[in-house]
Amino acid sequence: MSFFSRLASAAALSLIAALPATAQEGSLTISIGFGPTAEVPDPRAGYNGWMSNQTGVTETLMGIDYEMKLYPRLAEGIAQSSPTTWRVTLRDGLTFHDRSAVTAQAVIDAIAPIADEEHEGHNARIAGLLDLAGMSADGDNVVVFETNSPNAAFPWTLSEPGIAILGAASEAFPINATGPFVFKEAVPEQLYRVEANDNYRLGAPGLEEVRVVVSTNPATAALAFEAGEVDLVINYPETDFTRIKETGAQGFSAPTARLYFYTVNAASGPMANPLIRQAVSYAIDREGIVQAALSGVGGEAAGTVYPAGTGWAADIAASYDPARAEALLAEAGAVKDGDTWMLNDEPLEIDIVTYSSRAALPPTAELTQAFLSAIGVKANITVGEWGASNDAIAAGEADLFLQAWVTTPQGDPGAVLETLLRSDGGSNAGQYANAKLDALLDDGRLTFDHDGRKAIYDEVQQIIADDAAIIPVFHVSQTNVGVPGLTGYRVHPTETYWITHETKLTE
Repeated sequence: MSFFSRLASAAALSLIAALPATAQEGSLTISIGFGPTAEVPDPRAGYNGWMSNQTGVTETLMGIDYEMKLYPRLAEGIAQSSPTTWRVTLRDGLTFHDRSAVTAQAVIDAIAPIADEEHEGHNARIAGLLDLAGMSADGDNVVVFETNSPNAAFPWTLSEPGIAILGAASEAFPINATGPFVFKEAVPEQLYRVEANDNYRLGAPGLEEVRVVVSTNPATAALAFEAGEVDLVINYPETDFTRIKETGAQGFSAPTARLYFYTVNAASGPMANPLIRQAVSYAIDREGIVQAALSGVGGEAAGTVYPAGTGWAADIAASYDPARAEALLAEAGAVKDGDTWMLNDEPLEIDIVTYSSRAALPPTAELTQAFLSAIGVKANITVGEWGASNDAIAAGEADLFLQAWVTTPQGDPGAVLETLLRSDGGSNAGQYANAKLDALLDDGRLTFDHDGRKAIYDEVQQIIADDAAIIPVFHVSQTNVGVPGLTGYRVHPTETYWITHETKLTE
């Protein structure tokens, strides 16, 4: 029995009992670590749009393909008519789930609430990405978007799952969208269920129903799969991936744009000193973590933010140099007393927080703890929920927050770094501030030439590495496990696409 199976065996029976019984004919049951936030999760709010997009309920104007290329989705095309004006032409004959027509005005009505603070679909993050000055309809099939300033990322932004094109909601269609599946019900943090849209424009779906069930413990999800309770596990434990495939299960694995990294508390405590941040970075053996925490199947050591497959990676190697780490500690004013580094006459301690819903996070934190101990720095680890960990770093109650983000969810390099590291970024929990970095991120939006943008984001990544603004650990390959009869499914590099009308499950 694997490590994860032994770990979960005591709790497995009660948790598996909460999962659905054997799948119905034509039904696919997926296990994931995060669940819906409401009984009717508005796709525009928070990150709800990820699940509605993944399950084939909602669609966006633009999409990202498996090669990370932008393509028209509900749109037929997009054209720029001035530095701040974009014209999006809709495909002919589009309808919502209630059979009403998708028109330019309907698109405007769907997007407008994102910037409305009084609406349940409000999303400050997405509103910032769009940066809209206004929208108008030019006939039934053309939407004209005006941005406040030139924005090279705008076409890519329209692939953001939260910019879901929705019609008027009703009791029958509380999420009235355009995809191959129709939303039916959600139980917060437990279940998201959809049924086939037989009138889908590209053809009837190959599944009657998709059920997404939540298991916050990856080990429990693995046991549920072996018990036949679920058909597909997203983020299957990497350490058990090789063994489970030997039982006849399908293994789906491919590189993604997800980065495991440390957010640093740049406002207080030892990590406020960039020399100490750099020392911590040099102390981490990333290759060792990939081999141990991912069993060598799940990722690559990361010296920079973006993986090679995105097309935005800078040429910055992962560096492991314990001697350099200790030299930086001395430069920061720490003093070695025997085997322990002292700072301000007290032992240097670093508090790490993380969460457990991704199997590789706790062991990565533990390995980091061991690497720091090897150079004489004590590290303490707290494993909780993502929200509690984020609150701890924001409140200055922790020094490092180990988390995992997709760095290019819309295929564009700017959005995630703007929210994570801009001085006013909405997810800058570590309160990092760098005026030059802010200016470069602004330049990235204003520069339309691809080579020019690449040079800007290369410089951004160099600043991040030099200042240890965040500490990258590894780029991950998503490892998922499915039953033998599952077809029409593959791992998408943005992780925001799962089910299409072509996905099928046969005996």
